[in-house]
Amino acid sequence: MTTSTLAILTIAFPWVGAMLIWLVGDKYNKVITTLAVAFAALAGVSALALIPTAGDQAVFSYSFGAPYGIFTFVPDGLGVMLASIATVIGCLAVIFSIDYMKGEDQLARYYAFILFFIGGMVGLVLTGNMFCMFLFWEITALCSYALISFNNDDPKAVAGGIKALIITQVGGVGLLIGALIIYTYTGSFEINAFLKNPSLVPAGMLSLTAFGFLAAAAAKSAQFPFQTWLPDAMEAPTPISALIHAATMVNAGVYLLARFYPAFESVPGWRTSVLAVGVITALITSVMGLVANDLKRVLAYSTVSQLGYMVFAIGAGSVFASQFHLFSHAIFKALLFLAAGAVIHSVGTRDMRKMGGLGKQMPLVRSVFIIGSLALAGIPILNGFWSKELILEAGIAHAPVWTAFMFIGAGLTALYTLRMVWLVFYGEPREHLHGHDAGPAMKVALIPLAIGAIISWLAAGWMGELFHATLPYHEIHTAGLGEILLEVVSAPATYAALAVIALGGIAWWQRQKLSGIQKAFGFLSSAAENSFGFEAINRAIVNTVEKLAEGIRPLQTGILSWNIAGILGAIILILIAVVWGA
Repeated sequence: MTTSTLAILTIAFPWVGAMLIWLVGDKYNKVITTLAVAFAALAGVSALALIPTAGDQAVFSYSFGAPYGIFTFVPDGLGVMLASIATVIGCLAVIFSIDYMKGEDQLARYYAFILFFIGGMVGLVLTGNMFCMFLFWEITALCSYALISFNNDDPKAVAGGIKALIITQVGGVGLLIGALIIYTYTGSFEINAFLKNPSLVPAGMLSLTAFGFLAAAAAKSAQFPFQTWLPDAMEAPTPISALIHAATMVNAGVYLLARFYPAFESVPGWRTSVLAVGVITALITSVMGLVANDLKRVLAYSTVSQLGYMVFAIGAGSVFASQFHLFSHAIFKALLFLAAGAVIHSVGTRDMRKMGGLGKQMPLVRSVFIIGSLALAGIPILNGFWSKELILEAGIAHAPVWTAFMFIGAGLTALYTLRMVWLVFYGEPREHLHGHDAGPAMKVALIPLAIGAIISWLAAGWMGELFHATLPYHEIHTAGLGEILLEVVSAPATYAALAVIALGGIAWWQRQKLSGIQKAFGFLSSAAENSFGFEAINRAIVNTVEKLAEGIRPLQTGILSWNIAGILGAIILILIAVVWGA
């Protein structure tokens, strides 16, 4: 099978599955579940089959003429890695849903949007055309809204979906403006053509494009100052949370920065801004995770924080370290969310203050959750340790002052992770909750992820070679696995990080003796619970958009003839603009 066929099938399989599920409807739950698993698995297989054929040339092209250009798909190392993450973890989320969503209504809508979501993410990372990328970017936003708001009788779920949609759409404007600027000066939307010669864009316009893309990435990946939408997205069913946090939408922002890094690295102030966004995000969300009591919100804050590490790595000049941590994070965060879903599904609450002692009732879930937690905290030899250390090494080499704050974040990560594990699985039960271990389908999803969290770091050398061979405009340092291991083991950053992580563990162990310090910093805890004031900023954006929408509501007359006239008028204006531009 050719590379072009595999690339198209990786997108087509989930979308065809989604359409079939939509046609079957809710009357035949076993049929739609089977279709969802089958087409998600086919997408995963085709994505993995793309890896050996990865290259830097377009394998599929279709011309839409000016101004849209040629829609291409370029399955290079960066694209196929993220496509594999989206499809494989998406497939495991679908399998997990068999047990988790049993007895729920509107399952056809649920599985159809999951598959649409997966296909949209795959298209986003495999396309070589910026206009096409923007289309897939918007598809992922719409699917995330539909899935976050799946329980549409819950006002919190609807509000969370609307907030996610509006914030990410505001950021998407930066991507669109940047793409149009590039087209204006280069005459093409082709990504590699721009990366080959970014100097075609004047310096001022290039700066505007670079910072527009940074705004888009920050909004999509819930980075400062847009970090508040992702915790509110926790109202979605937990498999959806795993999908968004580990495999699809939030990774798109980090991917965008990594993809266009060669063009923007020399833009004055851009790398410093990227560093600042990553550091601030990682720090403040670590503190927010430390004071949160909702299990899923703690994991959400940890996601935002770890994405901050990835963004920081790009600012420090290491695209490889960023993407390797994205790979590691996808595995252990999917594991944590799905294990948390098993806990919530069993005991019926997300409040960790009501849990305690669940480890005896849920031994398998406890074991895999601990594995994921240790990976999150950066404990050797789990995958999170290796990827996080590579980021800290890059930071010390290129931005030592900024890196000092990332070490603080590492200690806070260990602290809130231990707190989370203890409150859920250990100690005396605070309420008489009756838990039960994961069901068969849940185990099928959890066990491979747990194994992956233990051994996936072995792919580091191979991933570096793949990036080096297929990303001609990125300077990727190649190193074998042995060289990487030696580099990490011998680096002072490793031992500094482990010392900080140990301090975080000691702080939790001695938490009662340190209660005085906790009280002294009570103002910080209070500020963290209120998102350090940034919730007000994000809420203002949402309110402004909602008021604007309400203002133009009179234009929606509900009369079909008026709607048709409006659509035709808009099409005529677009055609005039296209002809004029041509």
